[in-house]
This record gives sequence, structure tokens and C-alpha cells, in this order.
Amino acid sequence: MGVLARIFGKAEPARTRRFDGAAGGRRGLGMGTFGRINPETAAAGPALRSRASYLALNNPWLSQAVANWTGALVGPGIMPASKHPDAATRKALNAYFQGWTGRADAEGRTDFAGLQVAIADSMVKAGEAVALISETADGPRLRVLPPELLDESKTVELSDGRAIFSGVELDASGRRAAYWIIPERPGKVWQTYAPSVRIDSESVLHVFKPLAPGQLRGVSWLAPVILPAGEFDKLCDALLKGAQVAAMHAGFITNLNGGTSEDAYAETPSLEPGALVKLAYGEDVKFNSPGQSQQVGEFLKLNLRQLAAGLGLPDHMLSGDLTGANYSSLRAGLLPFRQRVEQVQYTVLVPQCLAPVWRAVILHGVLSGDLDAPDFEANPEAYLSADFIMPAFMQVDQMKAVQADVAELAAGLTSRRKLVAARGWSLDDLESEISAERGTVAKDTDSENGAN
Repeated sequence: MGVLARIFGKAEPARTRRFDGAAGGRRGLGMGTFGRINPETAAAGPALRSRASYLALNNPWLSQAVANWTGALVGPGIMPASKHPDAATRKALNAYFQGWTGRADAEGRTDFAGLQVAIADSMVKAGEAVALISETADGPRLRVLPPELLDESKTVELSDGRAIFSGVELDASGRRAAYWIIPERPGKVWQTYAPSVRIDSESVLHVFKPLAPGQLRGVSWLAPVILPAGEFDKLCDALLKGAQVAAMHAGFITNLNGGTSEDAYAETPSLEPGALVKLAYGEDVKFNSPGQSQQVGEFLKLNLRQLAAGLGLPDHMLSGDLTGANYSSLRAGLLPFRQRVEQVQYTVLVPQCLAPVWRAVILHGVLSGDLDAPDFEANPEAYLSADFIMPAFMQVDQMKAVQADVAELAAGLTSRRKLVAARGWSLDDLESEISAERGTVAKDTDSENGAN
């Protein structure tokens, strides 16, 4: 017996080391696998985007889910607040940006808040949003493009370590250098071909939530539920058709003698309230009774919960069903969802969309002379940095929410600027408006006292 055997006793038989999830056999038969993120995205992206768009426009559940995700992400619009240390300069920067928001849309159809809605909607449905930043004499303009105009067929290995993958050009360090956009007029009806055009990355907003490191193109947020939602549609159609058939109450008159009744070709009798139908000798009546599925309601709720889980939504934000809900249950369901929303807002929307737009607008104001910035060259980040305070979530109990804000403010856990910005206001504008109102009230009171 060897030394190890004497110390540890009889040796155990050899074992196979493996994860059950990677094993074969009956349980692993037919289980799908997933490769590297970019080839998978390039292969499946167009089909996922097309099917997701179809479901979002035709499936009532997914239509509501997309609308609720979009509303939660941007609400009435996310507005920046300058971080410049000087109060007067900070107020001027905020006012300049606020004045630009109304003319932000290159098509002149909406404002900066409306563009945010379009970007968030595209990110949820298509998995990514693409917008062009074009310079004009009056400042930058944004034009939101369909994601399919980012040329997915453009994949080339270039010199010096550069590469183009699905229309995204990378430099040698792996940073985005440019995007290859297919030129297409918004009102074009007939399909034509035009080669994609290279546009510098500084002029393109490419907004998407990555699923893996190094991902270059987005994937529809509806991807996990596309097949279940399609099957659920078929189930609902079948149940509806079954209910229609069951509602068609019908009776069949049969001749028990095996012959043909003398009235067989006469007018078919019908059922009417209070009617007495006289049958011929040897005839009987049988009624149809279509089979009905049992416990359909619970099964449908289970399917809706599955769809909600795949979309990362609380159940009621997909189904609209608030049966049995109360303040505690709603709050428990909304808290993890709000955490997800803030994660996307601060890690996707801010760095990929909002911060670049702020920098472009303020830089234009400084270079054009519309903004007074004598120390810009010495400290550009003081002008180009901003806080992005997200719109406050609508509360189930507004009184409790206000009391919580007051308590946090008193404890020094937040500031008035952040609380006011979360409500969609600028603190400077709010204080000016309050001062003006108080001044008006004071004048009215003095006038009344003088008259008395």
C-alpha cells in the first residue's frame, strides 16, 4: 500500500468532473447553445428586430409593455443641470440648453423630450437607437434613424488593426471611429440601392444596452418573449374561437325510426323564447355541447407572468391587472423594476445619448459666442459637465412620497436642486417664480391694507 493510501485510507474510484448543464444525454438533448455575442447578433438581429416590431404593433400585451418601458426610462424627458461651480454661469448654461431643446429636432416635429421618447422606444423594440447630430448655424440638430439604416452588411477587415463589423468601424484600440449609414430619404417609397456612407462617430448617437462585453450592435429587449408571445397569441385566438363556437347553441332533430321525416325538407324550426315545437312521431332533439378547457384563467395568468418576467416588468405593467393589489404589494413589485430603470438610465442613456448632446450644444454655444465663457480653454470640463436628474417616479401614495422627500432633505441626504430637478424643474427658475408670486401677493396685501 502506498504512502497516500496509508494516510488517507482506501482510494476512491475516479469521478467525472462536469457541470450538469453542459452534460449530454436525455436531459440535454436538443438544448440550444449560444456562441460569441457579435456573430450571434449579426445573424439573428434583423429577424429579431422585425418580429419584435410586429409584436409590439399587433400584440396588445407587448404594445403596453413597450410603452411602459419607454415611459419609465424617459418619462416627460430627462433634462441636464450644469455642474459649473459659478452660480451665474450655471444658470446661463442651463438657460441656453433649455432654449435649444425646442429646436432640437431636425425634422421640426417635436422637442428634445420627444426625441428621447423615440430613442427609448427604438432601444426597447429594436434593441438599439441611432441618431445623427448635424451642425447648423442655430446649433446642433438631432435626427433619429431606423436602426436598419446602420449597414449590417458592412463587415470588413481594414489595415492597421482597424475593422468594420455590421456597419460599426473600430480603430486599432477597439474604439468606435465611425458608422456606415445607408442614405435614405424619410419619405422614399420605392426600394433603391445606395452604398453606405461613412460618418464620424462624433456625429452619431448609437444607444443600446449591451448583453456582453465587446458587443457592437443591440438586440431587441423582446427577444426572450418573441416565441412565447407568438404562441400566446395563438392560444388566445383558439380560446376565443372556442367561445364563439360554444355560444352558437344549436339543436339537431333526429329520426329514431331510421327513415326520413315527411317534414325533413320543410323550413328548419328555430328556438324562440316560450316557443313550443311539435316534433313528428319518432323524432328526437340533441343539442351540441362543445368541450371547454378547464382552469383557463389561471393558465393565461401564468403565461402573462412568464411574458412579464422575460421583459423585466412587474405583472401589472404588462397585463394591466391590479386584482388583489395593495400599496405594499405594488411597492414590492415596483422597487426592483425601478432599480433596473435607473441602471439603464445612468449606464446607457446618460453616457451614450444625454451627455454627448449636452457637450455638443454647450460647445456650439461657446464657439459661436452665444455663451460667455472666458475661461473655457483653461477649464473646459467645468462647462461640458452636467448632472442628469431623472424624472421622479409617480408614487402610489403622493403624501408619503413628499414626507419622505422632506425627511431626506432635513437629514442632509439630498438637496433641493436634485428634488426640484426630479420634478422636471430648474431650481433657479422655480425660485424666481416663487419670488415673483410672493412679491405679487405682498403688493396685493399692501394695497388691501391701504384701502382699509
